[in-house]
This record gives sequence, C-alpha cells and structure tokens, in this order.
Amino acid sequence: MNSSTQLDFTADPAKLTDPAQLVAVLTRYNDAYRAGTPLVDDLTYDALVERLRGLDPRNDFLSTVEPEALDDGKTQVRHARPMLSTEKAYTREHLRRFVDRVEKAAAEIGVTAVTFRVTPKLDGLAGNDVDGVLASRGNGRIGSDITNAFKKGLVAIGGRNQGLGEIVIQQSYFEANFSDIFEHPRNMAVGIIKADNVNAQSQKALDDKKVHFVPYTQLPSWTGSGDSLVNDIGEITEELRGQVDYALDGMVAQATDAAVQAHMGATSHHYRWQIAIKERGETARTTIKDIIWQTGRTGNVTPVLLIDTVRLSGANINRVTAHHAGMVRDKKLGVGAEIEIIRSGEVIPKLETVHKTADVVALPDTCPSCGEPLEWQNDFLNCGNRTDCPAQVVSGIRHWFKTLGTADWYGEKTITRLVAGGINSLQKVYAMTKEDVIKLDFGEGQTKNLIDALTISRQQPVEDARFLAAFGIKDLGVGDSRKLLRNFKLESLGELTAEQLEAVKGFGKVTSVSITKGLQRRWKTIQHMLDLGFNLEHTPLESERKAVDSPIAGKRVMFTGKMLQGTRDDMKTQAMALGATVASSISKKLNILVAGERASSGKLTKARNAGVTVMTEAEYLKLLSGEA
Repeated sequence: MNSSTQLDFTADPAKLTDPAQLVAVLTRYNDAYRAGTPLVDDLTYDALVERLRGLDPRNDFLSTVEPEALDDGKTQVRHARPMLSTEKAYTREHLRRFVDRVEKAAAEIGVTAVTFRVTPKLDGLAGNDVDGVLASRGNGRIGSDITNAFKKGLVAIGGRNQGLGEIVIQQSYFEANFSDIFEHPRNMAVGIIKADNVNAQSQKALDDKKVHFVPYTQLPSWTGSGDSLVNDIGEITEELRGQVDYALDGMVAQATDAAVQAHMGATSHHYRWQIAIKERGETARTTIKDIIWQTGRTGNVTPVLLIDTVRLSGANINRVTAHHAGMVRDKKLGVGAEIEIIRSGEVIPKLETVHKTADVVALPDTCPSCGEPLEWQNDFLNCGNRTDCPAQVVSGIRHWFKTLGTADWYGEKTITRLVAGGINSLQKVYAMTKEDVIKLDFGEGQTKNLIDALTISRQQPVEDARFLAAFGIKDLGVGDSRKLLRNFKLESLGELTAEQLEAVKGFGKVTSVSITKGLQRRWKTIQHMLDLGFNLEHTPLESERKAVDSPIAGKRVMFTGKMLQGTRDDMKTQAMALGATVASSISKKLNILVAGERASSGKLTKARNAGVTVMTEAEYLKLLSGEA
C-alpha cells in the first residue's frame, strides 16, 4: 500500500473518498468477520460496499466473493460449483426490481409462471458437505477440509452429504448458556471449527449436541408468486423466523425453475436468480459519557456504557452494554468516544460501530463490588471471590428465587438490602425471623410477605431439576439437571465422580469435571436446603421410566403456547412422571406437539411437515385419561 492509501482506522470510513482506502477497510472488516471477531455490523459493512460501488462501480472488490482465509495445514477442496456471495435487498423496492428482473429473464425463454422460494438466512459458517467431505467456503472456489468437525461433535441435521449448508449453534441453547461469554453464536461456531483444541464452553456445546450443520434443503420454506413475495414479505419473514432456532441474518429468495436459473447465470460475485432480504435496524449516533462496571453471578465484570440520550424505536436510550472488557480494550471505548448503536428487532440496543475512539481507555483491576483483584478469562475480567463478593452473592440468591419460581417478593433491591445487612447466604435467608427482617428497616407488611414467601417456596411443588439448577452451578441448567437426575438420585450427587457423569450420554469430559466440582463445592448448601423439606417432584430414573404404564411412556413430547390446565412447566413435569421425554425443539424424533393458546403457526406447520402428531391441550388430556 502506498502512502496515498495509508489508513487511520479511527477515522469514519463512511467519509472516505479514495476507493483503495475503502477496499482496505472492507478487507479488514471482512477478515475480522470471517475469523469470528466482527468489528462492525452487517448494515455498516453493506453501506460501505455501496459507497465503494458509487465511487468505483467496476472495482474488483465488488465482483469477487469476500474470502475466508484457508486454514493452515488443512487440505484444500475445490468446489464443484462456486459458493458465491448473495446480492442484498434492504427495501421492498429493491426486492420488486429483483422480481421484475427474474420474470423478464423467464419470459425470454418462454417461462410464464415464475415461482419463488424463500428460506431463512442462517447467520453461521457456510460449508458444503459432499461425498463425505465437509469443506468451508474459502474464496468461493476453494475451501478447507473441515470434516473433522463431525469427530469433534458437529451434528449433521438430516444426515450427511446434503450439500450446501451452515454451521450454527442452537439459539435458545446459546442464550441460556453462553450469551454472557460470547457476543454472538457465530463467533463461537467459528472458534469451534478453526481451533485444534476447543475451549471448555465450546466442548460443552458439542457434547450437548447443539452445534449443527444445517443443510439448506432442511430449512423451512415459503413458495409463491413474485407479487406475493413482494407484498407479503413481512408476514413471510415472521412465519419462517418462528420455525427455526438459530441466529438469522434475514431471508433468501430465489427463482425455483432450473431453466430460469441456468438462463440468468451468475456474476463472479453472486447468482442473479437469488437475493438476500435484510432488515434495516434503526440506528443512532451518540457519545459515551462514562463507563460503569458491574459484577455478575459468575464473577464476570461487565461494562455498561452511559451515553448521551438518543431515541430509538420509540424509546429513550441512555445506556448500552458493551458485553465484556475485551470489547472496551479492543475498540478503545471510553469517555468521549463516538459510537453508533442499533435496535433491530431487539429490546436491548447494541453497540455496532465506533466512529471515534477514546483518548483514554480505563479498565478496572479490582472488583467494583468487593475490591478483590480481577483476572482475565478469555475476553472477560473475572472476580474469583465466589463466597464474599456482595454482587455475586446477590445475583446467586436472585438466581435461586427466579429459577425456583415458587416465591415472590425477592427482587434485586430486596436481596441487596438483606445481603448488606449480613443475610448473605441461602442458609441465612431461610433461617431469618421476622425480627431479623425488621431490623433492616423493612416495613411490617413487607416483612410478613418475605417470611411467608419462604414458607410458600418450601410448600409449593417444584421439579427437582429446577431445584438443582437454582443453585447456579456452572454448566448445570434445568435441562442438564433433568438429564443428570434421570441417571442419579438427587441425594447421591454429593459423591458423584466426573468419571461416572462422563459415562452418561450427553456429558463430556470437560463439563463432567466442571459439574462434579461445582456439586462438591455447593453440597453443604444443597444438603441444608434438602433438609428444610422442599416439596420436590422427583425426576424418574431411566429404569423407573421404562416401567411406567401410560399412553406417552417412551415418547418425546413438546409443549407450545399457553396452557389452561396449568403452566407449561407443570405439564412438562407431569409428562416426565408419566415416562415421556420432554423436548425443546421440533424434529422428526418428536412424537407429540401439544399446542396451547396462541401457539406459533410456524411451529405447527414445521411439526406437521416433520410427521409429528399435533394435539390441542384438550386432546392431549383425553389421551392421558384414556378417552382418546
């Protein structure tokens, strides 16, 4: 790069007028995105591409596929058919132009009725699984052999050798387990594929069978005319979005007629008969006024950006989470930094672009809650003071009541006051008297509510898996607790070894060590709470489940929508007691989908297409009673 194209990356790329500089910026952004560490959002990247198109429409960058770096030491694979990028449409007018262009091309070869298909656009790592080899996209013509991902634990949805697809992590699983560690499931997926030795979090996701290669042929789809596509794209998008549990990056529309596809062909960048339909989120530019640091339940200290108030999607926004300390460090965030935030289909706004970095970047070296030294864990600063850090204690007690779900009144402010007054453990909370609470300046009415709530929490029936998950043990949420308790009695878990747990399908070596260590560390508290006599509904052991005589014994059942007989958790507990396995997602292995009020039509369609029996709540109850 000559002196005229030297870049200052703190400048605003949107103001660049030199095509060579724009190409350099776009190349840097693309490399970061492909490596799983994006520097800007898709909208910003696409806007810069369009700026380059306006400055230099024949620039080579616009006519080539944005490449992924080939992995050193891995076999290179030439794609039989190029894996190209996709043209993008952000407006209905752009989509109409695409449809008109396709219909005009179809008329040229005598095709009068053009049909379009729309599928969700997964936000993952593209791959091609053919003849036993899974290859990354690479530069579109040549990719890297990443077949060993299946040995790591990657699951091929619908089986192997189904061609083009995407490597993704189940969204609901990611949100429940890793959203406080990774910024986006795609970043985690890239790390899993590229790393020779995956980290503990990634290994857990692989062990839990939540990292998937999803062939495009397995995605739900809508088919219809061009006019319907343009007029109903909002409804189509909403319908398809409800049928997948993966991070999405819009929708993809394409002409279905093979003759039309062949006639239209492709540029060196994209197929002319296909387009990506993307939504523009509402954005605003603002300035950081300060950064406050908060310690969470696991000890991670996260930054919150206090910003000049801006209005997005009808709401006044004055704070944005920066996710982790690594982001503050790498993006040089601090007082005076100018940033752009986006609110797109989300309640919580996200930091998207840094237009001007801060002169001073200040990272804490001690915990803002307890003052103990912090240590780096990946991109997070972490406080290791698990027992005496007030913020961690407050979050842990809050997690207990929130997960248990049987007692009200224990909000964060209430728990914070209790902890500050020395009631800083579950044992002390459940031992406190009316006099103890009044001493902390609670009123008579609130004191009575707090004491009564403790009694109610012990008396109300609660699933033992939820009771176990409420202790906040690392890698042990409600789902894994159910899996654990199907194989071991709750009372025996204090002596459970990592080797015993690893022998259970679904628990890997790393998570088995983590879970058993957590159980041993928390066992005195768990035993104390068991001795208080909680009304636990026990998960049947596998040996017991097989002996249950019921219409759903041995079947996989899923509940969706609002139930009238009880909550969905009540229904799940009952189903497990009757020998069923409760599923959380729709697949061909699912036997029964019970649809309550306001159930997603997308889920119902997906279930029927997979051959699943769909029942109303009333039909399901008749089945259980033997009437059906």
